[in-house]
Amino acid sequence: MNAPTDEALLAAATTDAAISSTLARFATTLEFEDIPAHVVERARLHVLDCIGIGLASSGFEFGQRTIKALTGLGGEGPYPVLGTAVGLPLRDAVLANGTLIHGLDFDDTHAGGVIHASASAVPTVLAIGQRERATGRDVLAAYLVGIETASRIAQAAMGGFHRVGFHPTGLVGAFGATLAAGRLSRMPAAALEHAQGIVLSMASGSMEFLEDGAWTKRMHPGWAASAAVTACALAQGGFVGPRRTYEGRFGLFNSHLGPGNTAQPALCTAGLGDTWEMLNVAMKPYPACHFNHAFADAAIELRKAHSFALEDVVEIRARISAAQVAVVCEPEAHKRRPQNSYDAQFSVHYIIATSLARGRFTLTELEDEALGDPQVQALMQKIGYEIDPDSAFPRYYSGEVVVRLKDGRELRHREAHNRGSDARPLSGGEIVAKFNGNAERVLSASRAAQVAEAVLGLDGAASLEPLLAAVAPHRQAH
Repeated sequence: MNAPTDEALLAAATTDAAISSTLARFATTLEFEDIPAHVVERARLHVLDCIGIGLASSGFEFGQRTIKALTGLGGEGPYPVLGTAVGLPLRDAVLANGTLIHGLDFDDTHAGGVIHASASAVPTVLAIGQRERATGRDVLAAYLVGIETASRIAQAAMGGFHRVGFHPTGLVGAFGATLAAGRLSRMPAAALEHAQGIVLSMASGSMEFLEDGAWTKRMHPGWAASAAVTACALAQGGFVGPRRTYEGRFGLFNSHLGPGNTAQPALCTAGLGDTWEMLNVAMKPYPACHFNHAFADAAIELRKAHSFALEDVVEIRARISAAQVAVVCEPEAHKRRPQNSYDAQFSVHYIIATSLARGRFTLTELEDEALGDPQVQALMQKIGYEIDPDSAFPRYYSGEVVVRLKDGRELRHREAHNRGSDARPLSGGEIVAKFNGNAERVLSASRAAQVAEAVLGLDGAASLEPLLAAVAPHRQAH
């Protein structure tokens, strides 16, 4: 049986305005010249941030085990793995790089959708951009397609995916990555509509990792990217997917949130090309769940502003939005005794305790020595939480720390807007400094500078070759 023609696919796709059709048209018709310069600038910085985190992750156990497993599964290939001399086949490379970018929980977050969309978009556009010999402009435009669409789809769920145990970064990231890959692959809109329907049967991501600090969250965006390039290949070959991917009877929202859900599917397409969600993506100053950042800042500020001994602390309260509790506060017995670094990144108790004890929160505070610090262990047992009715969540991740001392003093510090959000954005210099700190864990300072120069000059680059050569030590891009 012959594959359906492009004309047949287009005719089937335009009988009514499915959300997937609108998203496909946006992905295939967006002109780079129509993207505001400040949005392009922000995109470059976020791509740089992701690459820096991916480079750092390559030196961690989870990164090394991921790369070893995928090399054993599919053998070597022409697509580089960040920070290594390893090359993998395309699908394995995007899985590996997505895992590395998200693996330290240091990557950016779209607040409204509570999604790390860059972690699947960046590995997708790097690999497909290499295959298609794309220009830097092509890659940046495709990256923005992935961010703009995934952020809107996640936001349309109104927080529902988290409530029922799905991780939007993996689940929704697959759709944004599909649209990004389709654009770079020059797919017609009709085929890209089918690709979204195909990836609906592949998209996944369970929140069960919260129960025991399992590694599965780390690979969610990599799996999303791998599913995306697979769905696009199938659609390009004429494979037919369902059309009402998002709003259908068994589409994304109804199948994953259940009947009677509060999703607002119209948000999937609202303001496309006019309002840029890229500007609402918050950068992370700390390697931990974004919900915990305001608490790290608050705890550090309390130590700076007041003189007290940790032994004199009677009680500490974290004031937090009710919607965040299930992720970073409960079950409290578990959050007070994180079993590993990943557990710790999702424990408001650990972030407050270690930030108070050490006056900082860096990757060093996730090492075994820090996790076992007796002062931190003792402080965690004194920390509880209470609901903050004035939290700005989900627009911002507010946080307040209240410390009660033996002498009767009650000290408090509130962060209404998490640092790195659009209300308190990190400067370009701060983002480059963060990149350098991450990249130089595995690269020389001169090699890290080459990577930064290549990323920050992407909109003038004829290809990705200089960047791909720089991120893979001792290996040349193919």
